[in-house]
Amino acid sequence: MLVPAYLAFALLLAACLGLELSGCRAKPMSRACCNPSFLRFQLDFYQVYFLALAADWLQAPYLYKLYQHYHFLEGQIAILYVCGLASTVLFGLVASSLVDWLGRKKSCVLFSLTYSLCCMTKLSQDYFILLVGRALGGLSTALLFSAFESWYIHEHVARHDFPPEWIPATFARAAFWNHVLAVAAGVAAEVVASWLGLGPVAPFVAAIPLLALAGILALCNWGENYDRQRAFLRTCGGGLRCLLSDRRVLLLGTIQALFESVVFIFIFLWTPVLDPHGAPLGIVFSSFMAASLLGSSLYRIATSKRYHLQPMHLLSLAVLIVVFSLFMLTFSTSPGQESPVESFVAFLLIELACGLYFPSMSFLRRKVIPEMEQAGVLNWFRVPLHLLACLGLLVLHDSDRKTGTRNMFSICSAVMVMALLAVVGLFTVVRHDAELRVPPPAGEPCTPEL
Repeated sequence: MLVPAYLAFALLLAACLGLELSGCRAKPMSRACCNPSFLRFQLDFYQVYFLALAADWLQAPYLYKLYQHYHFLEGQIAILYVCGLASTVLFGLVASSLVDWLGRKKSCVLFSLTYSLCCMTKLSQDYFILLVGRALGGLSTALLFSAFESWYIHEHVARHDFPPEWIPATFARAAFWNHVLAVAAGVAAEVVASWLGLGPVAPFVAAIPLLALAGILALCNWGENYDRQRAFLRTCGGGLRCLLSDRRVLLLGTIQALFESVVFIFIFLWTPVLDPHGAPLGIVFSSFMAASLLGSSLYRIATSKRYHLQPMHLLSLAVLIVVFSLFMLTFSTSPGQESPVESFVAFLLIELACGLYFPSMSFLRRKVIPEMEQAGVLNWFRVPLHLLACLGLLVLHDSDRKTGTRNMFSICSAVMVMALLAVVGLFTVVRHDAELRVPPPAGEPCTPEL
């Protein structure tokens, strides 16, 4: 697996660089890019946010390997992963209220503290301490995806009075550099863990200074802001009303919950599938992130003036790719007939599909679900289906007979077929909905068909 991993990484990196360079030449400079005050404000946000993201990505390649290094059984490792996901989901329910009550700046500092403690628990081989660490990691992840963006949006609009239409420019750039940081983090994890011979705990130790620096910079450079708290029951009630009143919301939420539940199981399974065949885990992870970045670049090109495809088309394509990849994995992980290279290619296709899926879903979600109701709607789908994914992972992952991995991929295939049916249903409902189309280039007529 060494040669295929490094070769795939080099090819994907070259493809990403080529697409991004061509995109930069074709993209006109916006007014936001020329405003010095806005650029300084962006820099204050990015230097903290990117440190937090880098520390998060640095831990991903060697998490499973670390637990394996401590001689835990696959069933025990599955429990640790499930504990992490369950805590992320459950803390995610109250994260917005916690952030609004505590303050966005304090919440970002709290993130750096809890995630540092999470990393420190990886130094212990005690199972209970590792479980506590996974719970802290779930809280930290919930804060990472709520506090930082909330702080930025409030400061952008309320304190600095920049135009609201400049906000997407900040997060579009952040999304690109998030992919770049993920690719670099995989290489860095490989360097400290394998090339330097420091072992699988090394990336977690290396993440602690990044988290500490992020917390210090936020504490010193950021102002505090708060917002009105919305009761949890009121949030869920509003989400349920929105869901029941609009079939598009029902179908879109179903697609998101099914797709992202499968992605979680993929995150757990890729290491035990590839690691026994000598795969360099950091480089494999970087290849995954490069494939995801390639998918995002292809999304940008596909929705450009030249091709003008619609997000609904690309969402359908992403789901189809994942269905095909999971069928590949069902056969390539058959006991006694494993094909690691084929499995690796299937994993890369899943990541490519994720690069297409997330911007497509983000666009459609903004158009279909009112901003105030998004958290409530997603709670009704994400929580039960993610918890079902946890249960399935615990029940079906049978390490004794070596059939659990194949069983999981078979179940995931069936789940993604259900997601594909939901995509077909959504396509039928929104086919004539001009609101869900990317605006056509100037001077071209807008056709009603999706």
